[in-house]
Amino acid sequence: MGLKEQLNEDMKQAMRAKDKNRLSAIRMVRGAVRDKEINSKVELEDDGVLEVIASQIKKRKDALEQLRKSNRDDLVEAEMEQINALQEFLPAQLSMEEIEAAVTGAIEELGATSMRDMGKVMGTLVPQLRGKADNSVISQIVRQKLG
Repeated sequence: MGLKEQLNEDMKQAMRAKDKNRLSAIRMVRGAVRDKEINSKVELEDDGVLEVIASQIKKRKDALEQLRKSNRDDLVEAEMEQINALQEFLPAQLSMEEIEAAVTGAIEELGATSMRDMGKVMGTLVPQLRGKADNSVISQIVRQKLG
């Protein structure tokens, strides 16, 4: 079953269970997927759907930070539930050690020695680790290793 079908099934289950936060999160992702498909005029495969889910999680985490800064504890919990619901659709995230090992391997493979080679290293790593690690974390580790 594809990721879009999984989203549809989980949306139905959330409706039956009357889980408002999960339902809201899934509807938001489905809408974002539909928007991206309309804008790109291409039906998204699972990789594209994963990118949309990851971007939605990132947006929700940013919103969560804003809610915490403004002391809106009533909304923080709902936002956390929605983030957790969306994270279930992502593949298991790599640990820091696994990311560091991948970065080290890519640096050795490409013969990268300075920050000038960061683009090459990132260009190799991002497709390999798509959906499994946050690009900002990958970038930070590459900077540490090359800097």
